Amino acid sequence: MNNKTYSLLWNARQLSTLVPRSRFLRIYPLRFCRPEVVHSKWNSRNCLLNGFGEGLQPSVRYLFQGVLKPVDGCTQTKGLSCAAVFKLDRVLCPRRLSSDSEHFLASDGASDHDLMKINSHHASSEDVLTKKMRPTPVNHKKLVQECNSLSDVLDTFSKAPTFPSSSYFLAMWTIAKRISEDKRRFEIQLMFSHSAFSQLCEQMIRETQIMHYDHLLFSLNAIMKLGVPQNTLMVQTLLRVAQERINECDERCLSILSTVLETLEPCMNVNALRAGLRILVDQQVWKIEQIFTLQTVMKCIGKDTPPALKKKLEMKALKELDKFSVLNSQHMFEVLAAMDHRSVVLLNECSKMVIDNIHGCPYKVLISILQSCRDLRYQNEDLFKSIADYVATTFEIWTVKQVTFFLMLFENLGFRPPGLMDKLMKKVVEDPDSLNIKNIVSILYVYSSLNHAHKDQNREFLEAMASAVTVHLHHISSENLLSIVYSFCLMNYFPLTLVNQLIKKNIINELLTSGDTEKNIHKLHVLNSCLKLDGSAYSKPVQIPLPQLPLPPSHPNDKVAEVLSHLLEGEGRFSRNVQLPHNYHIDFEIRMDNNRTKVFSFSDVDATSGTNMQRSIPGS
Repeated sequence: MNNKTYSLLWNARQLSTLVPRSRFLRIYPLRFCRPEVVHSKWNSRNCLLNGFGEGLQPSVRYLFQGVLKPVDGCTQTKGLSCAAVFKLDRVLCPRRLSSDSEHFLASDGASDHDLMKINSHHASSEDVLTKKMRPTPVNHKKLVQECNSLSDVLDTFSKAPTFPSSSYFLAMWTIAKRISEDKRRFEIQLMFSHSAFSQLCEQMIRETQIMHYDHLLFSLNAIMKLGVPQNTLMVQTLLRVAQERINECDERCLSILSTVLETLEPCMNVNALRAGLRILVDQQVWKIEQIFTLQTVMKCIGKDTPPALKKKLEMKALKELDKFSVLNSQHMFEVLAAMDHRSVVLLNECSKMVIDNIHGCPYKVLISILQSCRDLRYQNEDLFKSIADYVATTFEIWTVKQVTFFLMLFENLGFRPPGLMDKLMKKVVEDPDSLNIKNIVSILYVYSSLNHAHKDQNREFLEAMASAVTVHLHHISSENLLSIVYSFCLMNYFPLTLVNQLIKKNIINELLTSGDTEKNIHKLHVLNSCLKLDGSAYSKPVQIPLPQLPLPPSHPNDKVAEVLSHLLEGEGRFSRNVQLPHNYHIDFEIRMDNNRTKVFSFSDVDATSGTNMQRSIPGS
């Protein structure tokens, strides 16, 4: 190659390094980024008029003005379309763009030795110039160390906007987590009113296609935590790009994406992203190595997940049981409840580990386990007894409110922990003034529902509870008063002061006209019957004028009757609405032999006179 050609090529190389080849780069061939969302009325003439000296300003004026304006229906607004061009300065490029002049050199007939020499000379010169021109990417950890508030982070950004913008959002959320709730709300208000916040949002939208996928998801999580509305253009753009690039999701990104989706409200983009996550999980479930990632994904996919995918995730968890830590076993209850998937085998194995490591288990974890068991309709008496015994053993470290909450959950599960209930009774007898109305209502409801009575302190307990109610008698609502007296009556205790207050005409009228009237009427009927039968403290029966209870539907079990007719091959083999002595009533009666192998017809004379016949109630 002659010197003139070499000089011409060298000058062209230097010019391409110092001046961008074009203000707008088509970067699809280099796989640098995907189409950017731009305005449908974009005019290329404006690019020439704007010139080349605007640094990192938007390529289309007013394109991202209003990035925080709501997007109707959580979807992109009208007038947005995909363009094959993307404005990008070299400083935003996370990796170096390849040269396109090599094709020209190769076609010019240059030898391989000359080509390597020229490229080496050019590369060294370009590296020196690039290092001088390209700023160092900002690190969010460094920002957290240098800044004390969200406004400080935005001030740093406004002085020298640097790639990636995700670092600024991560830094702001990290700072926000360290401060109190009141100060956080104030700082977030200042953040929204800061002049540089809109500029930061614009840069985030421009960078969505070129930043790493995990940075994109971390940014989305930080933005939502900072209180940016979900229906804004920036959030919806991040959701849309997360959909488009979901194939870049590795195990770490799966965990981040699952965490983000838990905080988002349903909308079109969220639903599409969640559906994409389910497809991805279905394909990669056997490749997941971390138990934390597996549980995070299981918790995120939701209750409406196809049963086949739930079963596959269950099998994966069972396969990894030997890797479960104590925390993993404790967390699995909540995970399965979030999926609405009752895996008895998995719950039994996790229960064993929870029982073996119950000491030191935090309050929130124990409550979460019991709530999950209730939601999953999972009964494990050994687990419940272990939790109740642990709470009773460490009774002094718990407040009355916490113990009451434990007992409420045990009552929901149909489990009576006598040791724990005796401990609370002793606490109430010693210090009844420490109870508030909410605690009193809950405690009486649990003890009457579980029919618990202490051998020695039962009377003292009831009197202490009654005295605690009397203190708040003039401030208690009518419904709470009814609930308290109703519970006392079920425990065969009739406090005179409370009953006289309840049966006042204005209290009764309020109960019959407000709140859950049907439930109130039922309780008043029970109370009236108890006072007539057991109220020995009253010289004459108390008459409370009450409306009749609503009659049950005339045919509430038509579907059951239809099924029984199909199973027993005819309606003559069972009887409906059978009235028994002492006001007992059953819906269906079937006559069978003692071994329950043969069904007799009600019209069969031999069956009615047989001695080997017994009554059977469906479901018993």
